[in-house]
Amino acid sequence: MYQTEVDGIHHELGTSGFLYRSNKLMYDHKTESYWSTLRGEPVVGPLVGKGIQLERGHVVTTSWGEWKKSNPDTTVLSKDTGHRRDYGEGVAYKNYFATHDLMFIVPERDDRLRNKDEVLALREADDQLAISAAYLKQHPVFHGKIAERDFVVLTDKSGANRVYESTDVRIKTWMTTKTAIDDQGRHWDVSAESLSHSDRILNRLPAHRAFWFGWYSQFPRTRLIK
Repeated sequence: MYQTEVDGIHHELGTSGFLYRSNKLMYDHKTESYWSTLRGEPVVGPLVGKGIQLERGHVVTTSWGEWKKSNPDTTVLSKDTGHRRDYGEGVAYKNYFATHDLMFIVPERDDRLRNKDEVLALREADDQLAISAAYLKQHPVFHGKIAERDFVVLTDKSGANRVYESTDVRIKTWMTTKTAIDDQGRHWDVSAESLSHSDRILNRLPAHRAFWFGWYSQFPRTRLIK
């Protein structure tokens, strides 16, 4: 997820239909430059070299049931699009997701994980980090570092991951979806935007889930925790 306004200019993006290293390329309606989905920047066309970098947001991959419990007033996009198409879950790419085979070639692969194993993807400055989603489900409170920033990943029962800066705070237990406890016994309120205790706030960090092969194809120097 990205903020699409940069220096007062809104970049309206669409799907180009093209891929680079098996990752989707977007395009902006005004200049028709192609944009890397994972990098959030133009990679082909007149906007390349202009120093444009979209600000990343945080994304959570979870089940509808778990999301609805915490966000009962959520609105949902309608499947009534005016087109005769089955939008049911898994219909479009059911066979593709059923195996670890790839539809298109990539320059190289890394067999530390299977192609379509999911990872939690983080990047800051020139540092990229992938953490196995299966590993995080077994470690619902995980502390790490990317570049010079300390962070903590909280993973709920649905397998959904949320990443927060941690600085000098060491979360030990995630009691409920709304409360975490640190190593000094302090209770922290867990929200979509931050961890908070008294007047202390630890902000949510940009992160999203990705297939291992796709992330590695774009960032072959990535570190991996599994």
